[in-house]
Amino acid sequence: MDNSMPVNTPDLVGAADLLSALQAGYTWLEVHVAQVNALNVFPVPDGDTGTNMALTVRAALDEARGQEWTSVSELARAVAHGALMGARGNSGVITSQILRGFARGLDGYKEFNAAQAAHALSEASATAYKGVMKPVEGTILTVVREAALAGTQAVAQGADLAGWLTASLQAAQHALEQTPTQLPVLAEAGVVDAGGQGFVFLLEGIKRFMMGETRELVVPAMVITEHHVLEDSTYNFDTQFIIHGQALDVNAIRERIAEFGDSVMVVGDEQAVKVHVHCDDPGLALSYGITQGRVTTVIIENMQEQFEAFNQPPSIKPTETAFGKVGIVAVASGDGLAQVLTSLGVSVVVPGGQTMNPSTQDLLVAIDSLSQDEVIVLPNNPNIILTAEQAKAIASRQVVVVPSRTIPQGIAALLAFNFQADLDENTATMSEACNNVETIEVTRAVRTAQVNGFKVEEGQLIALLNDDLTAVADSMEQVIDEVMAKMDLDKYELVTVYYGKDTTAEQAEAMAADLQNKYPALAVEVLDGGQAHYFYIISLE
Repeated sequence: MDNSMPVNTPDLVGAADLLSALQAGYTWLEVHVAQVNALNVFPVPDGDTGTNMALTVRAALDEARGQEWTSVSELARAVAHGALMGARGNSGVITSQILRGFARGLDGYKEFNAAQAAHALSEASATAYKGVMKPVEGTILTVVREAALAGTQAVAQGADLAGWLTASLQAAQHALEQTPTQLPVLAEAGVVDAGGQGFVFLLEGIKRFMMGETRELVVPAMVITEHHVLEDSTYNFDTQFIIHGQALDVNAIRERIAEFGDSVMVVGDEQAVKVHVHCDDPGLALSYGITQGRVTTVIIENMQEQFEAFNQPPSIKPTETAFGKVGIVAVASGDGLAQVLTSLGVSVVVPGGQTMNPSTQDLLVAIDSLSQDEVIVLPNNPNIILTAEQAKAIASRQVVVVPSRTIPQGIAALLAFNFQADLDENTATMSEACNNVETIEVTRAVRTAQVNGFKVEEGQLIALLNDDLTAVADSMEQVIDEVMAKMDLDKYELVTVYYGKDTTAEQAEAMAADLQNKYPALAVEVLDGGQAHYFYIISLE
């Protein structure tokens, strides 16, 4: 990377430039969302680290959009609040904490210089670490910390803003490269940490703006609002691809691509050019790309579907709960699973789960819709627990989070609820109940990977046992047989099979009958879960 900085790089950054820099960082991250998502250790179809980070930063910028800011302090506080409310998934929550700490470091400043920027990034790192109960090295936390340390050292040696940013980014990139040496699971999978990569892209975008590179990336009115006015937009497809060739003219390609749509990003050199554009007809952009060279890595996403999936507010229709003074909020993906939870006393089911993680605000809306002063939240997914804790911290009533990691754990927790016990007792009892159920999830691998000692080929069926990859096979019967063979089935009495939207009732009944024949001592029940991506979620109690 060219680490030179333009001569007009400011010594002081005001609110307008800070907002533009953050917008540039968001755009660069958004362009690389698919790349970040693909770094998920497990080759499951719901790797969404990049998506969650981008949506969180977009929510942060939405908070600042359309206002005139007179100080970086006021702007940073607004951005931090937007990130807090829009945070999705673990990566989104950590990103919101980074922005919160950065805002704290800029508190009281109208503009900031290199020393103040270094202090703010150090505050960002410290706040992110405090926001995680058990910090793990080799993650985004490490990458941010190393960036902050390098930036502070550079400023101590006399670096200006350009030097601070350069040193911070270089350290972040180096720390990212080292994450597999700190987390064996990353080394085995052959990937770097996804959250750390997302942060590096965010910082790269900011640095590109400060260097004056690819200013066309900064398109505030369009990038920040497009998902919110998409129904009125001409352009519905997010199109990305790479052109390989000889003597490619990046500027000419950029000008031509700009004719097809907006949110244009065209970068590269004479041998390879990466193209990103929001357009109505991806075929036109691809056809042009083919005239320039060999086109690879084509990604086309329907932004209208993304808009509907991620921006449709949760259906908040509280039911009459059997738990009286305690309201229950649970997260689930699929109408069948929602009906099961409601039948067990859940007051509000927030859509989400393996995909489409709900935001902090989604959970707060659900909590605030209840009449009860005491509320229990069941995340039912490990990637939603931090978001639930964040909602708990800012809720206006007493909220506890029972850290259920799967739907079967959430159901077990509901069954353990004691009408005579107080909130603290029920929290302890329900949390313990989560540990008394085993969860098997069956899906299809979206990429080739090496995980948990398994060599997985793209398209193979895989089974996760309590979130760990446990079996790989080419047929449904084989993968279920393999995961069941690794369990002590004498400990269990009931098997409940929740089949997903890509599985027919006939297929589910046949699979359950096969289980019953092979394990006659077990009672087998089949229910329509309707969940996305996962053919089966199987509970053993």
